Amino acid sequence: MAIAKVKIDFVHLSGISGPVPLTELKENALRELQTALKRLGYPVGDLDGLYGPKTRNAWAEFKTDVYPGNPELIGPESVAALQEKLRELPSTGKPMLSTKESTIQAIKNECKTMGIGLPTQIAYVLATTQWETAQTFQPVKEAYWLSESWRKANFRYYPYYGRGYVQLTWKNNYKTYSDLIGRDMVSDPDIALEPAVSLFVLVHGFKTGAFTGRAITQYISEDRTDFVEARRCINGTDRANEIAQIAKDFLAKL
Repeated sequence: MAIAKVKIDFVHLSGISGPVPLTELKENALRELQTALKRLGYPVGDLDGLYGPKTRNAWAEFKTDVYPGNPELIGPESVAALQEKLRELPSTGKPMLSTKESTIQAIKNECKTMGIGLPTQIAYVLATTQWETAQTFQPVKEAYWLSESWRKANFRYYPYYGRGYVQLTWKNNYKTYSDLIGRDMVSDPDIALEPAVSLFVLVHGFKTGAFTGRAITQYISEDRTDFVEARRCINGTDRANEIAQIAKDFLAKL
């Protein structure tokens, strides 16, 4: 099952006829730009339609990476480049996620597309998925071994408890990913259990630091590999050493 198709044919950004400063974009166009950039893994902050330093810096990063030019301007050519990058995202298609092997391959592909494709980074994302899903590589609910009535009685963030390959929690996070995938997970949190949705949340969260404010690149990069501290991307240092060993095992196979 695939997530909703990413908005590639922009409604508001398509109306730009020539290079204009970002500061001149209206709220709807800015929100559309923010959503696209965040979908690609750039740190824009809130999808609020307001111009600020995070939006400015995220657009500057995109132009540095994809379409060189004045980072203060946006025009038809750079919008077209943005559309093309969205089309390349594998989660807009139909990744095979029915078996452990196909899920592992889909995670590898998504990591590479999101720009966290180092073998060490992929190994850690796979290790986290194995740990968080009790080795099933299938999306699970938080405290999956207990009942829904137990979760309702015990989770103060109910019904926005953890779901997926890695646990997406709290209403504001469900709202953020609703905006990114174009589906209402606030009204139906179980959408987060759909494998393709869970795949995107998993890799995007690692890329941007959406879960704890810490991105995987802070701990695992070309210059550093710290499988223990990388646990801070997800859940402090809980079970950090066990997951680090799983990551080492995956790395030996990549």
